[in-house]
Amino acid sequence: MQMKLLLTVSIILNLVFTIHILYYSSTTWNPTWTNRAAAEAETAASSSCSGHGRVFVDGLGVLDGQKPPCECNNCYTGKDCSVFLNDCPVDANSGDPLFLEPFWMRQAESSAVLVSGWHRMSYIYQDGTYVSRELEKVIRKLHSVVGNAVTDNRFVIFGSGTTQLLAAAVHALSLTNSSLSSPARLLTSIPYYAMYKDQAEFFDSAHLKFEGDASAWKQSERNDNTTQVIEVVTSPNNPDGKLKRAVLDGSNVKTVHDFAYYWPYFTPITHPVDEDLSLFSLSKTTGHAGSRFGWGLVKDKAIYEKMDRYIRLTSMGVSKETQLHVLQLLKVVVGDRGDDIFNFGYGTLKKRWEILNKILSISTRFSLQAINPEYCNYFKKVREFTPSYAWVKCERPEDTNCYEIFRAAKITGRNGNVFGSEERFVRLSLIRSQDDFDQLIDMLKKLVSEEAVGADSI
Repeated sequence: MQMKLLLTVSIILNLVFTIHILYYSSTTWNPTWTNRAAAEAETAASSSCSGHGRVFVDGLGVLDGQKPPCECNNCYTGKDCSVFLNDCPVDANSGDPLFLEPFWMRQAESSAVLVSGWHRMSYIYQDGTYVSRELEKVIRKLHSVVGNAVTDNRFVIFGSGTTQLLAAAVHALSLTNSSLSSPARLLTSIPYYAMYKDQAEFFDSAHLKFEGDASAWKQSERNDNTTQVIEVVTSPNNPDGKLKRAVLDGSNVKTVHDFAYYWPYFTPITHPVDEDLSLFSLSKTTGHAGSRFGWGLVKDKAIYEKMDRYIRLTSMGVSKETQLHVLQLLKVVVGDRGDDIFNFGYGTLKKRWEILNKILSISTRFSLQAINPEYCNYFKKVREFTPSYAWVKCERPEDTNCYEIFRAAKITGRNGNVFGSEERFVRLSLIRSQDDFDQLIDMLKKLVSEEAVGADSI
């Protein structure tokens, strides 16, 4: 009898141990495994930094177990960013689209993504590609909602920002050059985004040479209709915000359209673009410049495959965590057909342009680019252009270097010569944080007020 009891107890204990082992070695996860990560994110988000900075979960000191500190906006300092630095130079150079940060803080819950430690550890997705098909679907839906691009019969390609996609596009198109003795010429219109020139000269390819202004090329003797030409068209243009069209045409001309700024914040959406090769950037779509994500819409399969090969050989696709993050962000945007974010962004920039125009309208020393209003298919009304940047011209004959005039006034812009234009121009960014914009306006008021003082002294 005692033996039977011992045997029964032994069997029961073995069953308990077996169940315990099977349970804890299974993929049945504790439902509270997200608690720590969620708590860290909540703690960081709850720190106000006096409204002049942010705490990030990957801030300094995390490795040592310390609470990450406030990272202060330009011209603010102190443990809680409460100290303003008087006469601090204003940063109006960077194109960081921080004007959208308040929108995403309002969307904290809907835009959040918690990434597991085992999230998509493979190089590829289940279909053998580097591309999230769900993200591709939401990108096509985004363009349909906004009405800014045709996606039918287009291949969608992802890259680490438009920077990588531009390099991939120019590389792919230069390989179609039938003349092995002469490189393809890369052209664009002045004023142009400096990256086009910088990339071509940095890579120093035997297949490509940066040639400068497309209009000058069109009128020159070198335009013999046989030299392979690649024209980059930026619309709206960086730095002046104007809608652009290709200057060159012909069987020897290939065109890359950079539509990074073709969103309702910055410009009327006049029509859905229907080009052979179009590039877009998350940076100017949602404001997430640091995520380094962009996409292209490519009509020609052979060009798409060359671009795809370039992306695979230079980075093996885009980070899976980035694609997950972008997917969630764009789901928020298309969830209400973009109504919330585009109204917020357009409203913010409209106010900034009204303030800027009011200040510079009383100046005879400085002038702004002028663009006539157009009908916007997205907002269904005639509206003003609200570009990312003010393209300012110094009108006085003696003010030959506008960048230096502004720098002396403690405003750091970007020199006009960077864009292939005259030094009489300077670009001022209007899409940074509200603190940056407020500081810019304060310094501009001082600069413009000096005109009246100077006039009284004459």
